[in-house]
Parts: sequence; C-alpha cells; structure tokens
Amino acid sequence: MFWHIDQNPRVSLHEQIAACVRRAVATGELTVNEQLPPATELAEALGVDRNTVLAAYRRLREESVVNFRRGRGVRVIATARTAAPVEQAVRQLIDVARVNGYSKAEIHGLIEELM
Repeated sequence: MFWHIDQNPRVSLHEQIAACVRRAVATGELTVNEQLPPATELAEALGVDRNTVLAAYRRLREESVVNFRRGRGVRVIATARTAAPVEQAVRQLIDVARVNGYSKAEIHGLIEELM
C-alpha cells in the first residue's frame, strides 16, 4: 500500500496523506477513475482523525487530482503526473553537493537529518 505517514511530522498529516496520493498518481500506482478509500476507513487504518483525511481529499480536489461524487466516493481524475520535478531537484542537489565535496554518505545523512 502506498500510504505512509509520520506521526511526528515536520509536514502536517493531511499534507502527508495528499502527498501519498500525488506520488501514487505520478508512479501509476493510482489510475484515472480509481476509487480512494472512504475517509473513515483510511483514517482508522492510518490512526488519524477522519477530518485529517477529509482535509487531504479537499486539497487534492482543489488541485484537480480527485473528485467527490455522492454515492461514488472519491475518485482519481488526474492523468499520471510526472515525477520529473522531484528527480530534477535531486539531480541538482547531487550536482551541488559533489561540487562542494560532499560524499554520498554525507548527502544521505543530510537528507535523513532534514526529513
């Protein structure tokens, strides 16, 4: 399952849930017209409040990633988004780190520290 959240977050729980959906759409794990779990069910599975999941779903609706329909639930409406911006940012990070003499282990350590 693509749901993974950090209970001691630097990023709000609802934004973490929305990010899980965005990533699943980008990787093709979620496809157009696929139904997401009901908010109550997902909240219970993740150990968060139902309103947290609803906030994530509303955010995704504002971004035109999902749509709500009475009786049909929450469904993906976005086509697969590319993960290219993230990959490009990581490549830039690696380039800058190498120019400044960072080792692979130091880059990993820095990322772990900041996450």
